[in-house]
Amino acid sequence: MNRWNRVLLKLSGEALAGPKKTGFDEDTVREVARQVKASVEAGVEVGVVIGGGNFWRGRTSSAIDRTKADQIGMLATVMNCIYVSEIFRSLGMKTEIFTPFAVGAMTELFSRDKALACMKNGGVAFFAGGTGHPYFSTDTGITLRAVELDADCILLAKSVDGVYDSDPAVNPDAKRYDTIPIQEVIDRKLAVVDLTASIMCMEHKIPMAVFDLNEEDGIANAMQGKINGTIVTV
Repeated sequence: MNRWNRVLLKLSGEALAGPKKTGFDEDTVREVARQVKASVEAGVEVGVVIGGGNFWRGRTSSAIDRTKADQIGMLATVMNCIYVSEIFRSLGMKTEIFTPFAVGAMTELFSRDKALACMKNGGVAFFAGGTGHPYFSTDTGITLRAVELDADCILLAKSVDGVYDSDPAVNPDAKRYDTIPIQEVIDRKLAVVDLTASIMCMEHKIPMAVFDLNEEDGIANAMQGKINGTIVTV
């Protein structure tokens, strides 16, 4: 498979926290940055979405309204993007952070034209704050941006090395798929991304690739179309 021309990379907040499970592990983030830099220099246009799970995992108390809990999660993704963007910059990359709501002078309001200009000019566009609305996850956020920006693929760097027919942490005989149609993912409720995001990918024909974040050069290889994991076809 040839490399993708334009991809959106989804990173989990927990994965970026490394062994500490919270906050950031700078070595992990630097390794991500190194691989993304190599891909950008090879001509791939890259956008990045980061989850907020290293700071906030949703409503943990009935005293907190769901809407407010989701807003806290949105702000966690903003913090993550600011941090990771700075690590990228320390390695000599150009970056811009876009949000669907104003965050003072720290980010720019999302604009398709500005995001595309950033990516086409060799910069990495970070998309923080999800969709800007409660009840939507960062899965939906990255799919929305992928549709708006005509991305070739959504790359999902996870703590597992692909999509399985059952939870490999529970079932040692779980089978990993090399490829699987998005319709089967939806029908079998396989937890690749949430249902809203899955249906959007199906309707707009955007494939996904799932691979292990911690695999050596896994991100760089995925951006060249070399997936050691699962490709979700549309």
